[in-house]
Amino acid sequence: MTQTQVHTSRREELGQFLKACRARIGPAEVGLAPGPRRRLSGLRREEVALLAGVGVTWYTWLEQGRPINASAQVLDAVARTLRMDHIEREHLYRLAELTPSRLPSSAEVVPDAVREVLRALDPLPATVVNGRFDVLASNSAQEELFWEWHSMPCLHKNLLWCCVTEPNARRFLLNYDEEVPHMVARMRAEYGRHVGDPSWEEDIRRLSALSPEFVDLWARQEVAEPRARLRRLHHPRAGRMNFRLTELAVSEVPGLRIQVSTPDDAATWALLPSTRRPS
Repeated sequence: MTQTQVHTSRREELGQFLKACRARIGPAEVGLAPGPRRRLSGLRREEVALLAGVGVTWYTWLEQGRPINASAQVLDAVARTLRMDHIEREHLYRLAELTPSRLPSSAEVVPDAVREVLRALDPLPATVVNGRFDVLASNSAQEELFWEWHSMPCLHKNLLWCCVTEPNARRFLLNYDEEVPHMVARMRAEYGRHVGDPSWEEDIRRLSALSPEFVDLWARQEVAEPRARLRRLHHPRAGRMNFRLTELAVSEVPGLRIQVSTPDDAATWALLPSTRRPS
């Protein structure tokens, strides 16, 4: 993909993101009367432009992906109007090319010191992932916890793929309907740094071909940032287990994170040894 094509793809992604953001805000939420002939549930383009104090033509061109200049001040006004949170604003700025691009993903080599950290965290399950949730390294506790996850051989080594392509995933991951949309929203936010990257584009294409669920979640244009959360599992032998998932950034390699699963209650602590494979 040429640099011009990358810029075009980024602008198209920006337009789709803005459309999704204004579609979720009703006129009453911003003090506008709905009107008798209104067909849209969300805001119109001209309403966003009016509330943000920008020209209607300019905002229309922005959504259409035209090559126009957008200052930080103007994008701030649009972000406030569309009630974007911190991670959504960062995503907006990346797509508008107001922030520097991330280094190529080929730099994602897990340092030896990080592998030592993973080993030291045992018996807590821990793994290193990138923005696409590729599993780059794991400790033995992580591998033991999930060794019975798949009903077929795992070929992709990716946490998101392991969820949306595994038939038993909903039975194992009890809060699947919270976790998987969050993961897709995280991937969408990271995608803002990689629009036009052939490996990313191919991954999205392949996953879309395999999973209609992913297609629907990807189309929501939702973005999210890392946050501590609860992951509820039903282990095939140990039973119900509750883990608190914490993510730690790897400072040596931007974009990599260590995910650590800590038992959230005494029962899960007691069950943790039973997740190990019989010797």
